[in-house]
Amino acid sequence: MKKFVKFGLVIALVGLAVGVLLLLRLYFTFRATNVAVSKETLIYIPTGSNYNDVLNILDKNKVLKSIDRFKRVAQYYDYEKSVKPGCYAFKPGMSNSSMVKMLKYGHQKPVKVTFTGMRTWQQLAQRISSQIEADSVSLINLFTSDSVAFNRGFTPSTFMAMFIPNTYEFYWNTHALGFINRMYKEYNRFWNESRIHKADGIGLSPVEVAILASIVEEETNVKSEMPIIAGVYLNRLRKGIPLQADPTVKFAIGDFTIRRVLTRHLAVDSPFNTYKHKGLPPGPIRIPSVIAIDAVLNAQKHSYLYFCASPDFSGRHIFAQTLAEHNRNAAEYRRALNMERIYR
Repeated sequence: MKKFVKFGLVIALVGLAVGVLLLLRLYFTFRATNVAVSKETLIYIPTGSNYNDVLNILDKNKVLKSIDRFKRVAQYYDYEKSVKPGCYAFKPGMSNSSMVKMLKYGHQKPVKVTFTGMRTWQQLAQRISSQIEADSVSLINLFTSDSVAFNRGFTPSTFMAMFIPNTYEFYWNTHALGFINRMYKEYNRFWNESRIHKADGIGLSPVEVAILASIVEEETNVKSEMPIIAGVYLNRLRKGIPLQADPTVKFAIGDFTIRRVLTRHLAVDSPFNTYKHKGLPPGPIRIPSVIAIDAVLNAQKHSYLYFCASPDFSGRHIFAQTLAEHNRNAAEYRRALNMERIYR
C-alpha cells in the first residue's frame, strides 16, 4: 500500500510538472513577449503578400525573437488564410498572440501624408508615393486623366485646385484612386460655408480663388504680403487690367528658375500668359497652400494696382498706385539686377 501511495504521488508530481511545463510553454508561446525591437517599428506588408511573404518581411526586419513560436500561434489563429496588407506597428512587449491578432484583423497604424509646394503632377506623385503604397505612375495616370477631373467637377486645367495641402492620416495600403477620392472629400470639407461666402464676396468661385492663390504664392514667400498682393490682383481684375503676373509666364515656358523675365519671355503663346490674356489663367500654376488661399479670401482692400520686387533682394515688394510710380520702382529693381549681374 505504501509503495502504491508513493507511486501515486510520483505520478501526480510528474503530472503536475508536465502541466506546469505545458502552461509555461503556452505562456511563452502565446503571452510572453516575442518582440526583438526596443522601440516601435513599422512593418509594411504590400498588397498581394501571402503568409510566407509576411514571415520573410518579419525575418528581414529582425522583429521577432523566435519565428517558430510566432508560426505556432499564427497557425492556431489560422492567420495563413487572412493576410492583410498595410502598415503595422510592432512595439516592445508585444506577445505572439497580440501580434498575430493585429495582423489577422488588419489593425493598421495610419501614416501621416503631407504635401505642400507642389508645382507639377510629377512632384505630387513622387511625394505621395513615398508615403503610401500607391506608385507614382498610377497616381500620375489619374492626375492627368480627363475623366477623373470631369467626374469631380473640374477640368484638366483646374484639377490642381482640388488638392488642399495639409497633413492627413491614411492607411498605408491606400491605392491611387483611394487617394483621389479622399482629396475630393477634403476639398468639399475645406470649402465650408464661411469660405464660400468670402469667395462670393470678392466675386470668385472656389476654383478661381485657388488659381489666384497659386499666383500670389509664386510672387512672394512673405506671408504678411500675400493679402496685399491678392488685393492688387483683385483690383486689376475689377478694372479689366491684365494681371501681368511674371509667375504665369514662367509657368507658360516651363521654367520657374528664371530670376528675370525678359521681353522675349512675354511673347510666349500660352493661355497662361497673363501679359497676353486678360483675367485669370485657365488653372492654377501650382497647388496653392491654405495660407495663400485664405490670403485671397481675406485680401487687403487698398488702391494699389502695381507692385515690384524690392531692390534690396529681401523678398519683399514695393507697391504703387500709379504707373509712373511703378515704373520708377521697376527701374530701381532693374538697376539692382544689373549690379548683381542677373540677366536671366
